Amino acid sequence: MRIVPVVLLAFLMALAPPGAAAAPAAGTATFLHAKDLAFGPAPPSLPAGARVAVLLGDPSADGPFVIRLMLPKGYRIPPHSHSRDEQVTVISGTIYLGMGDVYEPSTARGLAAGGFHMLRAGARHFAYAKQPTIVQVSGNGPFDITYVKPADDPRTAAR
Repeated sequence: MRIVPVVLLAFLMALAPPGAAAAPAAGTATFLHAKDLAFGPAPPSLPAGARVAVLLGDPSADGPFVIRLMLPKGYRIPPHSHSRDEQVTVISGTIYLGMGDVYEPSTARGLAAGGFHMLRAGARHFAYAKQPTIVQVSGNGPFDITYVKPADDPRTAAR
């Protein structure tokens, strides 16, 4: 299962300065066991603490992708949107999702393991996890994230 670390590295490099290599093309079938997933730090567009594994494709390029995000206890993603539709499936734990421009935990809905949530492009939303949680995010790339408040963007805070 050497493809997973290579694809993960390509995904993380694609979010770095220009000139990063693209992920190799996938074969006709992909089989991954949970124990073989290689989680690494999430890209700088997400708040620190999450870990990511790329299961399929290159999230930074055109085309389908599937990633898993491992969220620690207390993790939160401030209100944001994406330019393309996003599908979220909960693998373990519970993720809380709320809609709108304001981070208001009391308005969020919990989605437990096995649950599914689809968001249309441009839908403003936020998320948090009270306990360690793993979600699978799929869609068509390139994956992007635009925070409602620029000050919430970890890429800006890192400067």
